[in-house]
Amino acid sequence: MASVLVPLAEGFEEIEAVSIIDVLRRGGVEVVTAYLYNREVNGANGITILANTKITDVVAEDFDMIVLPGGMPGSEHLRDDERVQKLLKEFDKAGKNIGAICAAPIALDKAGVLKDGYTCYPSYDQQIKTGGFTDSKKVVKSQNVLTSRGPGTAICFGLSIVKELVGEETYKQLKAGLLADYC
Repeated sequence: MASVLVPLAEGFEEIEAVSIIDVLRRGGVEVVTAYLYNREVNGANGITILANTKITDVVAEDFDMIVLPGGMPGSEHLRDDERVQKLLKEFDKAGKNIGAICAAPIALDKAGVLKDGYTCYPSYDQQIKTGGFTDSKKVVKSQNVLTSRGPGTAICFGLSIVKELVGEETYKQLKAGLLADYC
């Protein structure tokens, strides 16, 4: 079974985090949420999630992918957290998949793992030094990195991760069941 780590920082975007976690679990992917400081992590819009484990207890080798939800100031916290930055570098060095949505690609850029060819929430590309920004796609894959635009593309992003980790057949079944023809 594929496994994905989803770090949650104070001020994460709830639609993105919950949609991604839900779609991945429906696709048969094991998802573990990790908190930076408090197990009860407050989202940008007042929704609190009880995370599974502390970020310091995470071992990169235990996961196939790391996925960062966006939101503010959650994306900035992920960008500025040394433990998250270290994990991103470990995943990339091992050739493992990395994902980020909305403003979270700023964390990938700081870690030096964002590849040329990405998307993000409008205007955050101006904070990113890596080239190749596009706003013409909901989800962009560049080497081992998947990126997506924002809350409205979260289900498409989750489906793209399922396709990458589990396969085309599961992706198609899940997409049909979610009525996600727009993806």
